[in-house]
Amino acid sequence: MKPRTYYAPTGGHPPQTQLLSDRAVFTEAYAVIPKGVFGDIVTSNLPFWEGTRLWVLARPLSGFAETFSQYIMEVAPGGGSERPEIDPEAEGVLFVVEGEMTLTLAGERHAMGPGGYAFIPPGSDWQVRNEAEAPVRFHWVRKAYERVEGIEVPEAFVTNENDLEPNPMPGTEGRWATTRFVDPNDVRHDMHVNIVTFQPGAVIPFDETHVMEHGLYVLEGKAVYHLNQDWVEVEAGDFMWLRAFCPQACYAGGPGPFRYLLYKDVNRHPRLRLGGR
Repeated sequence: MKPRTYYAPTGGHPPQTQLLSDRAVFTEAYAVIPKGVFGDIVTSNLPFWEGTRLWVLARPLSGFAETFSQYIMEVAPGGGSERPEIDPEAEGVLFVVEGEMTLTLAGERHAMGPGGYAFIPPGSDWQVRNEAEAPVRFHWVRKAYERVEGIEVPEAFVTNENDLEPNPMPGTEGRWATTRFVDPNDVRHDMHVNIVTFQPGAVIPFDETHVMEHGLYVLEGKAVYHLNQDWVEVEAGDFMWLRAFCPQACYAGGPGPFRYLLYKDVNRHPRLRLGGR
């Protein structure tokens, strides 16, 4: 199998000669945050994390993401956290795009490199440390877990994309496939974070319009997306947020695969009261 490649931001500042205009778009139905936005000036810090900075891609906000937050974490050698999550009801997914780190989960150490994926249930005991000689960069997707009486909270697991076979979309001859880290029929999970791959020229041939909210981070390649009534070009390093029911379709531009990390909320009743249950 050809080694996977994942885009990771490195920060910095653009030169004073650079034009101001870019592809950034923020609407009531979707947002496109291009890779050029992720400079030093927009990084954040977190409590109880050492040698770490992050880019916040999405957060619950009126008129923006409603169900999740997503960060790109950058941890320097020796950095990390013994108390990474301060919300006991938050579940999380970690996905490594560059470098190496050690995840300690319920006392068990896991070495994670590019393609490494971890699901962390709410209330877990976990720590992260960069024991390597170069920075590690990884995505951290967080969601308030929606408990349901009579359904158990799913257990933690650690895996790697390279150990999984993508599931082809029927009727596409494998040109459109999804790497699923969780069984779609497992209703214990209320979010999926998967990887979608389109081969050059592959398409979503209709405007998907559905209840799931989406966060899409482009890991590799480029494509043209139809969002609401607009056509936008995206490439590796760009992030898209799609509100529930935002029409969406795309075609991969080539010359290589177009791949993205996809968040969606699943397997729960829609809330009947805004801002509550």
